[in-house]
Amino acid sequence: MADLSIGDLARRTGVKVPTIRYYEQMGLIPEPPRTEGNQRRYGRAELDRLTFIKHARDLGLPMEAIRDLIDLSAHPERPCGDAERIAAEQLATVRDKIARLQRLEAELERIMAHDHGAHTVADCHVLRALADHSLCDGDH
Repeated sequence: MADLSIGDLARRTGVKVPTIRYYEQMGLIPEPPRTEGNQRRYGRAELDRLTFIKHARDLGLPMEAIRDLIDLSAHPERPCGDAERIAAEQLATVRDKIARLQRLEAELERIMAHDHGAHTVADCHVLRALADHSLCDGDH
C-alpha cells in the first residue's frame, strides 16, 4: 500500500484535497515525496496519520490537541496520562456544550409555549423575547 495520489488519499479517508494540503502546511502530516511530474505520492503512514486526524476532528478535538496527540504517538514508551488528559478535557468540553444546548432547548420551548394564541406579529411572544432578554427564564 503505497503510492497514493492526493485524490486517492482523499477518497480513502473522506478528507478533502485542500484540507490535506492544509494539514501538510500545518505540519500535521509530512509533505510527501513528489514524482518527476511533481505529483504528491502518499503511503501507508500518511493514510494512517490522516485517518487518525480525521477521527480526532470528528470527535471535536481542537488542532492543538491533535498535534499533541500526534507528538505523543511518536513516543510509544511514554505513559498514556497526557493522552488521557486531552481526552478528558474534550469530554468536559462536549458535556459543557450539551448542557448549554439543553438550556437553549428549554428556553426556546418556553418562549414558544407563550405564542399559541398569537395571530399577529404585534402579539408574537417569540419576537418580544428575542428583543428583550429579561423575558427569558435565565442565562443561556
